Amino acid sequence: MPRVLHVAQPTDGGVGRYVADIIPRQLAAGWDVHLACPPGQLTNALRATEATVHSWAAERSVGVHVLMESRRLAGVVRRARPHVVHLHSAKAGLAGRLTVRGRLPTVYQPHGWSYDANSGLMRRLTVAWERTALRWCNVVVCVSTGERASGLNERLRLSDCCAVVPNGVDLAAFHSLERAQARHFLGLDEGPLAVCVGRLSQQKGQGVLVEAWPLVREQLPHARLALVGDGPSRRELVAAAGAGICFVGVVPDPNPWYSAANVVVLPSRWGEGMALVPLEAMACRRSVIVTDVVGMREALPPESGAIVRPQDPVALAAAVVARLVDPALAEREGWINRRHVEAHHDADLTAARVAELYVSLLN
Repeated sequence: MPRVLHVAQPTDGGVGRYVADIIPRQLAAGWDVHLACPPGQLTNALRATEATVHSWAAERSVGVHVLMESRRLAGVVRRARPHVVHLHSAKAGLAGRLTVRGRLPTVYQPHGWSYDANSGLMRRLTVAWERTALRWCNVVVCVSTGERASGLNERLRLSDCCAVVPNGVDLAAFHSLERAQARHFLGLDEGPLAVCVGRLSQQKGQGVLVEAWPLVREQLPHARLALVGDGPSRRELVAAAGAGICFVGVVPDPNPWYSAANVVVLPSRWGEGMALVPLEAMACRRSVIVTDVVGMREALPPESGAIVRPQDPVALAAAVVARLVDPALAEREGWINRRHVEAHHDADLTAARVAELYVSLLN
């Protein structure tokens, strides 16, 4: 039975959900699946599965501790004895490639290039590392053509080793509840509601949405905004938030919040491969507004939703208002979005394509 070792850090947000989705599907397909990651949401999500989970102590950020983390990971690799190693995100990609160094078939999935979060010298150093470390992986999995193009623009030699496998979502888990039913479950009243799901951080851009919200309230005084998630920007967002904004925190299942919304807004400041939140919201038959960054623009079908300039609160507010004042428009876009996700972003299809990559490496 072929054995794959997934290595994940971070373990929350989109990366954690991606790994939690793909592992049960690989188990069902007959793979012997191991996972190395820090304890937390991801390990809890996989507790009921037959996956073998190895506790790997690793910080989210990159620092001097990465060499110690790499040594710890080497112990996990020795115990697991995998046939394929699959590294998820920049931190696991850094520690994993330092550990394995091409001695085993290695798949690296950046889930958004790390250099996009940096500037100046740090960006140049990050790009230089990615160029060097490509020799230590057999396949780079990009989740969008935009992510691949970004790598090529930075002169990463992806032509011979890159596979584009778009993200998928569990279509059975993410489906639309009746809006009234979802709002009753959440204790919400009727009225225009926008929802933003994601880690509260600079990258996710909730600060731009908070800045845009007074412009929305000028036209729709009873409109409300729900920020679902937590993160390092929470304190400053709470300080800047005006009327009509509530902070929900982390929820075990965002499906009721998607279903309660009239529109779901993702105001990211920079790209992230292909974010799962818009796909989940689309699977729940919701209209979606995103910013024009890598991994967002590619998620939406051309005839649905809105794509606005990043860090433009005026354009963001206008797109939100257009859908809150015209429920028929939002409903029509929601149906288009669901059909698009069914056709292009089914998690079963994603898992099957990744398994094909493993098989090609083993052969």
